[in-house]
Amino acid sequence: MDAIWNDLKALAAGVEGRSLVSLFEDDSRAARFSRRMDDMLFDFSKTQIDDTVLARLIDLARAAGVEARREAMFSGDKINETEGRAVLHTALRAESGPIRVDGQDVMPGVLETRARMAAFADKIRAGEIKGAGGRYSDVVNIGIGGSDLGPAMATLALAPWHDGPRVHYVSNVDGAHIHDVLKGLDPARTLVIVASKTFTTIETMTNAQTARDWMGRAVADPAKQFVALSSAVDLTSAFGIDPERVFGFEDWVGGRYSLWGPIGLGLMLAVGPERFGEFLQGAREMDDHFRAAELDENLPVLLALVGIWHAQVQGHATRTVLPYDQRLSRLPAYLQQLEMESNGKRVAMDGSDLALPSGPVVWGEPGTNGQHAFYQLIHQGTRVVPCEFLVAAEGHEPELAHHHRLLVANCLAQSEALMRGRSLAEARAIMAAKGLEGAELERQARHRVFPGNRPSTTLIYPKLTPAMLGRIIALYEHRVFVEGVILGINSFDQWGVELGKELAKSLEPVLSGASDGRGKDGSTLALVAFARGEG
Repeated sequence: MDAIWNDLKALAAGVEGRSLVSLFEDDSRAARFSRRMDDMLFDFSKTQIDDTVLARLIDLARAAGVEARREAMFSGDKINETEGRAVLHTALRAESGPIRVDGQDVMPGVLETRARMAAFADKIRAGEIKGAGGRYSDVVNIGIGGSDLGPAMATLALAPWHDGPRVHYVSNVDGAHIHDVLKGLDPARTLVIVASKTFTTIETMTNAQTARDWMGRAVADPAKQFVALSSAVDLTSAFGIDPERVFGFEDWVGGRYSLWGPIGLGLMLAVGPERFGEFLQGAREMDDHFRAAELDENLPVLLALVGIWHAQVQGHATRTVLPYDQRLSRLPAYLQQLEMESNGKRVAMDGSDLALPSGPVVWGEPGTNGQHAFYQLIHQGTRVVPCEFLVAAEGHEPELAHHHRLLVANCLAQSEALMRGRSLAEARAIMAAKGLEGAELERQARHRVFPGNRPSTTLIYPKLTPAMLGRIIALYEHRVFVEGVILGINSFDQWGVELGKELAKSLEPVLSGASDGRGKDGSTLALVAFARGEG
């Protein structure tokens, strides 16, 4: 693969400074550097990728073994080698099997759990299962990381389909979070979901106990209004939760990939099992596309290759995700975990140091809000930030169609502006039209120059529906997988989250005064003293 990487580096040097606008002198460019999956269009024509670059990127994917690794994942092989686990979040949205792990078909268990979830959700939504005060009006999902970011993002995204109880999410151990969510809720009509595979996550269990105490002040048997999304049945029983209200999942489902199963219960309660099924169907469609399409027609592969080109070849350290949809406002945060926890590694699968930069910093905000916050840096800053736009052709509010036209116009205009820029001559003409001249004209004109040549991609689709959301999330999941294979890393562990958690356990007794903090560094002890009011 070294020869391919070297070729790509040379190609990047050769196109540096090339005008993106000039590439569109080829009338077929937009068509040749766009791909469709049914009614979803991925346009990567506003990048420096040309035929030669694309061919070499495809060679890179093939040489890295993307196709074989892809089949190994879908087949239940233990591709999470550092933990000795299969990676089968795709099974959570499959319709049938067999899908085997260690020779056992996992699909009967998946389908049984899905049916139990649907039956439970239907009864909650119909008022057949009630709280101490009657029909449930609110659901509070307590979880963190993959037990929060995915379901919270999807629940907001599918707000037009909400016809069940109000669903709230609590993640942070900061007491302000659970305080503000519980404030104003009726404990007798609130269902609490505790989402933790091990039922030991410190933030989640701290919040769960606080919620139980809150409910216990108003309800005789608070545990009856709790549900657990966990595989630790002994611990959920010790907490008092009825085993019939425990929905488990296996260790071949990573937290940040777990939205499709029990972790999605909050979403199912909000939109109903039928809509949740459509959400799974959309993801299945992307799975089928990813598994079957040729590499140069494969949306997840191409999205990954554009990312590799920008981050590892051209050296851009960050990438911004810009959904022009207020209901996708949590998508950037969700993708931060999905991508940065998966591919933010420094060690290759074989234990050697990674030879290339790992995944980029992923960030973003919904449009048009971001335009009035950080687009200044994207357009005129000294660092190039590749941008990923997402937008639906149609909104959900027919009476506000003019709003959506303005939204789409802004999205497309931003991608054009990033590419086109504004020359000094154009800026001078603008200033001259305002009556400026001489040195002042020159000074003002320079501030109005946009360098352009800023790369972007656009994902456009007819409307954000449950099925389309499923497609989008699965698209990004598979993109992360492909990038990880090319970089030679394990995208499915997350050892980087462990050290801080271990140190926090040793610091809590220092903060409470139960330990003197012997062995801690001077800076940490000084901060502890200040926090305790001693500094």
